[in-house]
Amino acid sequence: MSIKQNSLQEALKHFFGFSTFKGLQEPVIESIMSGTNTFVIMPTGGGKSLCYQLPALMQSGTAIVVSPLIALMKNQVDAIRGVSQHDGIAHVLNSSLNKTEIKQVKLDITNGITKLLYVAPESLTKEDNVEFLRTVEISFMAIDEAHCISEWGHDFRPEYRNLRHIIKRIGDGIPMIGLTATATPKVQEDILKNLGMNDANTFKASFNRPNLFYEIRPKTKNVDADIIRFVKKNDGKSGIVYCLSRKRVEELAQVLQVNDVKAVPYHAGLDAKTRARHQDMFLMEDCDVVVATIAFGMGIDKPDVRFVVHHDIPKSIESYYQETGRAGRDGGEGHCLAYYAYKDIEKLEKFMSGKPVAEQEIGHALLQEVVAFAETSISRRKFILHYFGEDFDNETGDGGDLDDNMRNPKNRIEAQDQVVTLINIVTKTNEKYKSRDLVNVIIGTENALINSHKTNEQPFFGSGKDFSDKYWMALIRQVLVSGMLRKDIETYGVLKVTDLGKDFVQKPKSYLMTEDHIFDAENDESIMTASKSGAAVADETLMKMLKDLRKQNAKKIGVPPFVIFQDPSLEDMALKYPVSFEELSNVHGVGDGKAKRYGKDFIELIGRYVKEHDIERLDDFIVKSTGLNSALKLYIIQNIDRKLPLDDIASAKGMDMSDFIKEMEAIVFSGTKLNIDYWIDEVLDEEQQEEIHDYFMESETDKIDDAMEEFDGEYDDEELRLYRIKFISEVAN
Repeated sequence: MSIKQNSLQEALKHFFGFSTFKGLQEPVIESIMSGTNTFVIMPTGGGKSLCYQLPALMQSGTAIVVSPLIALMKNQVDAIRGVSQHDGIAHVLNSSLNKTEIKQVKLDITNGITKLLYVAPESLTKEDNVEFLRTVEISFMAIDEAHCISEWGHDFRPEYRNLRHIIKRIGDGIPMIGLTATATPKVQEDILKNLGMNDANTFKASFNRPNLFYEIRPKTKNVDADIIRFVKKNDGKSGIVYCLSRKRVEELAQVLQVNDVKAVPYHAGLDAKTRARHQDMFLMEDCDVVVATIAFGMGIDKPDVRFVVHHDIPKSIESYYQETGRAGRDGGEGHCLAYYAYKDIEKLEKFMSGKPVAEQEIGHALLQEVVAFAETSISRRKFILHYFGEDFDNETGDGGDLDDNMRNPKNRIEAQDQVVTLINIVTKTNEKYKSRDLVNVIIGTENALINSHKTNEQPFFGSGKDFSDKYWMALIRQVLVSGMLRKDIETYGVLKVTDLGKDFVQKPKSYLMTEDHIFDAENDESIMTASKSGAAVADETLMKMLKDLRKQNAKKIGVPPFVIFQDPSLEDMALKYPVSFEELSNVHGVGDGKAKRYGKDFIELIGRYVKEHDIERLDDFIVKSTGLNSALKLYIIQNIDRKLPLDDIASAKGMDMSDFIKEMEAIVFSGTKLNIDYWIDEVLDEEQQEEIHDYFMESETDKIDDAMEEFDGEYDDEELRLYRIKFISEVAN
């Protein structure tokens, strides 16, 4: 059927009130209207939904839209009903409907009222649904979020794999439309093959979001304070903060709330009512920030999200692209900030163990791309677009300078000879190594794989050992983006030389490489101690003065310095400059009791120091701690008062002993007394207690490792930590 230009325009105006199409929408709609299989690759916010909604409204029969998420379907149905007088124009068919509702849906379809029927793939497997759909006119089948078909997609759903057979059962010759917002060349190939749509008209929009600013920061010990500071700088703007775990979502949302940020949590563990309420609050601007797991955002069409923060790095570039794509959909500013530490990657790798080998291999390959993206020092936009099979020129391309690497470029060094060495070694090893193993070959580090191929006996083995492994990894990443090497996906990332690479070896020319960011262990260990504040940014001069004051005051009252305040507390003071008791009680490990008992001299010293050095104290530096654990704290104190066995108290809260001791430490370190004598007496005799007491009295530090060394294995970690709780409780509080 030929479509007149103006009838499409008129329909667009009539149904949606727009006068012009966006990007590729028009040719896509023409392709669908002509009954041809169509494949649409369009980034989030590019207007994908309209590509099938408009033809469905214009054609006779019902269009079936397969979608993976109930929330997504609901939003779309509400939107379509909003453009029609009849609610029956769009329906959902899924497990949430009762018999009466299902009957109504089928009646509206039979009567030709329903133009769009949204279904989950599972609903299409039910026999009675298939039987019914065979009897009605189907205009076309749209498969939304088509990347769910591919094992290489970031969101693989096994039930999507059978869609082709299911569609065949409903009828032959039904036109199909696959739509995705994220597809690497491999995923695209997989989708077309799986749906049997190799003849499809393919439309691929640019993945460039020119208004988004990409930034990666190291994840330090005080990541919460960093996030609060960032959110406060963007006061009044809407934003999403993504975390990996539900527990972290709850904690961070509470920390933001007590620091006067209007924030709500969102994750799949909350009941449906709460989730819907929090989603509405965000859409209606009753709150500024949603702290969420990746369960949030699918189908959230809020155009003015101004920032997306990743507290944890995502597990693939696709996920990252999709989640950051929720910022700046209106074309206004969108700041995408991710906190990165390699420990997060290791954590994600742990999650993969136990999965089938092929799945693990795919997962590792996707994670390595994320590492490369985080550590790269070339344009982040160029890196992302290269990943999606698109070339980008920073000089001429839209948004070319909008990332931290372009704003703060790193030194570039000549690497012509090293590129030649690299490409030659890939060729000489018969293109059988992935990046990590290849680097080992270049620097001369043996492992089982290298030895099995006898590569360690080759003359080129170790020929690049004058440079570090980090240098060679950085070079590989940049040579990949330059197109002289490629990763073979079928073999999970083995490096192959391209024609461009072969030409470079024949005729070498200048190649300037940028040194990568080094996210070292110093920053990395931060994840494990996220509650503490990082000394990395503390004021060293003030730190020294605080230590001297602590020593003086300790001498006066005849106790070791750590009894007054521990080192992490001083570090936090040198970072936040507290000048009142209230502010001091929000410093790590202090609390009200400690602040009142020992704080006076410290507040005075900091107040003088701030005045003398004209220090501008940002309010957002004073990060208030959350009362998150207050219920647990109360529970512990009450049950210790009742002299209940400590292991019973711990197991009642589902904690192991080490975590439970950690909670008790937090209580006594912040100035509250805990009398655990009844338990200590069971564990240690009088002499032993005396010995450990004397040690802590004379020691400069309360570090358990130092105590273990002193006693040379006489006591275990748990015994020493428990006695330290008793000691701090009696001597300090």
